[in-house]
Amino acid sequence: MVVLTIAGSDSGGGAGIQADIKTISALGGFAASAITAVTAQNTLGVSGIHALPCSIVAEQIEAVLSDFSVKAVKIGMINQADLVEVIASAIKKYAIENVVLDPVMVATSGDVLMQNAAVEKLKKELFPLASVITPNLHEAGVLLNKKIASIEEMKIAAKELCAYGCQSALVKGGHLGNEAMTDILYIAKDDAFYSFTAKYIRTKNLHGTGCTLSSAIATFLAFGHSLTEAVQFAKEYITAAIEAGKDKKLGKGNNPVEHFFMLNK
Repeated sequence: MVVLTIAGSDSGGGAGIQADIKTISALGGFAASAITAVTAQNTLGVSGIHALPCSIVAEQIEAVLSDFSVKAVKIGMINQADLVEVIASAIKKYAIENVVLDPVMVATSGDVLMQNAAVEKLKKELFPLASVITPNLHEAGVLLNKKIASIEEMKIAAKELCAYGCQSALVKGGHLGNEAMTDILYIAKDDAFYSFTAKYIRTKNLHGTGCTLSSAIATFLAFGHSLTEAVQFAKEYITAAIEAGKDKKLGKGNNPVEHFFMLNK
């Protein structure tokens, strides 16, 4: 199954397009890509960002969608407001059913990756096209302009995010600091909440976890799983990838997860 990832490039290979391609490939999908920006990045942080012209991004997306039978699209880093319209137009033109939107605003290192204008356009034009959005606590807080610090507040936030038009919202609770890592999924059409919990793994090697989870969800959706199944399977995959890479020392900072852990068994 072909999955298209639209995101930024991470020169360190742990997040962004690189993490997406690794994830999609590890789960048996075929990864196509459209790069939105080039970042100079490693395990210590982001030292530079160069946004690609919207016309080039549009050509990449058109080249893939006009040729391949794309079963799902994962959208990550969008650094420019005008690019939102480009992506939205392509999704409408090709009637993509499975759209996973990861509103990447801040890197694990704390570096800002999205302009404020792009955030507002994202909510207006891409949220209504999304099958699911996957913000972490900080991103959900920025989108709703409030702090989210408990499971109950995550439920409220997930439902409020769907008011912007997305079909569902998965609010990730990794930053709550609890021993159990809980994410909350709200599906608007059913007015239903689902909770996904995994054990806490003590490690700093969490670079690219958000990218990995969202692209895993997109891949499982591409293979025909329901959204709840896709989230559950993706949660199991990212947990295993974190566990396998928890002691990795590739770089001097926060290292990536082990995307191909199954090859080492």
